[in-house]
Amino acid sequence: MNVPLLLTAGLAAGAVNAIAGGGSLITFPALIAAGLPPVTANVSNSIAATGGYIASVAGSWKDLDRSRALRLIPTALAGAATGCAILLNTPESAFEAVVPFLVLAASLALLVPRKEARETHPAVVHLTVFALSTYAGYFGAAVGVMLLAGLSLTLADKLTRINALKNVISASTGLTTAVIFGVFAHVHWGAVALLLPATVIGGYLGARLARRVPAKVLRAFVVVFGVAIAAWLFIR
Repeated sequence: MNVPLLLTAGLAAGAVNAIAGGGSLITFPALIAAGLPPVTANVSNSIAATGGYIASVAGSWKDLDRSRALRLIPTALAGAATGCAILLNTPESAFEAVVPFLVLAASLALLVPRKEARETHPAVVHLTVFALSTYAGYFGAAVGVMLLAGLSLTLADKLTRINALKNVISASTGLTTAVIFGVFAHVHWGAVALLLPATVIGGYLGARLARRVPAKVLRAFVVVFGVAIAAWLFIR
């Protein structure tokens, strides 16, 4: 296992998440490059990201609409469990075939404008959360960005409150995948032990760096990086 590679990727991913989102598009390919099979890399990456999700909830707690969060958490838990079940009960070859498309979709999701929308029917909101939580359970790279985009299109609320809700849903799906994968999947706990603290440190440094580096610049970098990784996975 390439320790310097994973530590560097963890630091970079934490910083990217703090500034622009999409840090998993750095750690997942790093785990692949370190020699982990795709599914093992995916489940290890999902567990390592959970700490950051929980920390983000604490940071945005004051902006959270708690009643709305309580209504959507069961939907998020059900979606994440569904995604985990799909991953664990399908051949690894199927995951390898679809992962380039998922990386590409997650990368392009970073280009979706963050804007407030008109409130849609609650059923549409629940369906959106369920679908994206299923994605989180199955793959999860850049799920925070995709959740923010989906919630922004279905909820009429301030972006800060939507972001706080996104953090709770991300933490809920993250804890679900951590429990299910921890019990039923082959997790590389050594990689998790390296990535988890590195992403936390990177997140702290990234938050300080956010004052100097425009989010649009870093977001553009992550998009280009993600598309390049998707192309590499297609060729591979």
